[in-house]
Amino acid sequence: MTSTHIDVGAIDFGALAAWMDAQALPAGPITAATPVLGGTQNVMVRFERGGVPYILRRPPQHARQKSNEVLRREARVLAVLKDTDVPAPRLVAAQTEDEPVFYLMEPVEGFNPSTGLPEPHAHDPAIRHRMGLEAAAALAELGRVDPDRLPGFGRPEGFLERQVPRWLKELDSYGKLDGYPGPDIPHLAETAEWLERHRPARFTPGLMHGDYHFANLMFAHDGPRVAAIVDWEMCTVGDPLLDLGWLLATWPSNNGHVPGLPSPEELVAYYAALSERDMSAIDWYAVMACFKLGIVLEGTHARAYAGKAPKNIGDLLHATTLNLFERAKDFTEGLLGRA
Repeated sequence: MTSTHIDVGAIDFGALAAWMDAQALPAGPITAATPVLGGTQNVMVRFERGGVPYILRRPPQHARQKSNEVLRREARVLAVLKDTDVPAPRLVAAQTEDEPVFYLMEPVEGFNPSTGLPEPHAHDPAIRHRMGLEAAAALAELGRVDPDRLPGFGRPEGFLERQVPRWLKELDSYGKLDGYPGPDIPHLAETAEWLERHRPARFTPGLMHGDYHFANLMFAHDGPRVAAIVDWEMCTVGDPLLDLGWLLATWPSNNGHVPGLPSPEELVAYYAALSERDMSAIDWYAVMACFKLGIVLEGTHARAYAGKAPKNIGDLLHATTLNLFERAKDFTEGLLGRA
């Protein structure tokens, strides 16, 4: 087994092999173990056993407070998605009773566009344009999953009503950090007020990814198809249109390395054609996503004042927060129109 440079934490490969035997998975030595790099704080290791490749996902050695619960939720969602047309990693088996929680999934055959574009994508503008539409199509497919397949998952009742107070409370909590002077965010109060005034009266609950943007998508090597939506740490049952709003809020600022993507209006129209959801308030969801993401990023800015994050990163994310609130202002003025 190749273990050089692997941050395996507390992984016991002998115990893993015994557990796999109990799941009736192919036997043999665990070989070719290598880390899977990415933005997640959980450990992912690719390995082979019995001629079959796997990805192991488990908490880090020094787990965060909710690490095990997050992985339980991920495994539960991936188990449901396995029987749908949603492009997601294929769950093989999961150990959720004891801690540390972990699960095995099949490797995804695809690439993330944030690491660069292979051929034919790099030199085919039609493929790049279609990649954006396929991102909307995959999201529409996720929105069709029956949330009743996940009883007790999330709190859809009052989901929209909770959003603005929840995130204003989060922003207020940053004041406990030493040195943070408080949020200097133009349009903050106006955006919160606009969101409360224009909040949709009702919605149809559905499964949400919770952090849906290009960096969490892998695309097929041979075309524009989404091979998998990855990093399900924020998944819940809520209002799936907030996922679409999240895609709009981060579009195309996180996707500048993929020229020729569709416009936000094209994304909305394409999603609408594939969904029965009421799209009349899509601008609200885009504003809500800007509001939430901006506040989340401001947290790192606040921690930088307290010496708990690098100042340059804090400054960069604060600038991103300001851009998100400017984008929110554009959305409140009807940039997307009414679908």
